[in-house]
Amino acid sequence: MALPFARSLCLCRCGAKRLGVAAAEARRGVSFKLEEKTAHSSLALFKGDTGVKYGMVGLEPTILAPNVERFREWAVVLADTVVTSGRHYWEVTVKRSQQFRIGVADVDISRDSCIGVDDRSWVFAYAQRKWHTMLANEKAPIEGIGHPEKVGLLLEYEAQKLSLVDVSRIAVVHTLQTDFRGPVVPAFALWDGELLTHSGLEVPEGL
Repeated sequence: MALPFARSLCLCRCGAKRLGVAAAEARRGVSFKLEEKTAHSSLALFKGDTGVKYGMVGLEPTILAPNVERFREWAVVLADTVVTSGRHYWEVTVKRSQQFRIGVADVDISRDSCIGVDDRSWVFAYAQRKWHTMLANEKAPIEGIGHPEKVGLLLEYEAQKLSLVDVSRIAVVHTLQTDFRGPVVPAFALWDGELLTHSGLEVPEGL
């Protein structure tokens, strides 16, 4: 049965709109918050658990709920959502921090370790006004990026890659070849200032 032209046009537009929304959702990366139960006692979460700030003294361990998932030795916090496939992009705003690490880690990384120290985390670190990669406590310098207010991370699970992105140019600065063997989570460590995460973003065109 033929449909009136106006109704056919409306259905076509609605269908195209739904396809556009579906395509946008497919391009959208992982959406996460920071998981308080993993946060070291020197860290405090804020802005709906999307930000983390460092406190020199930190919280008294006695007022924290006992939790085997909490990092015990290092100022680390993990995100609450695991990644097992796909391409994902998120950004991190850096506020008054001169020493921090951002990357991904195995979901079951040791809570007595720090990200970048073992071979089950892949990290971009900033310290002493310089960027470097960290894997199994081995460091390699990164050139071409200073101390921007915001940086991006591009995770490509199947391709086994994690890239640091200069958001001012929407350009990859450096790519780490990874060795994912299971679920990973966004991971953060800092020793001053604040980090604010922005997730659920589409992968920028050109990356």
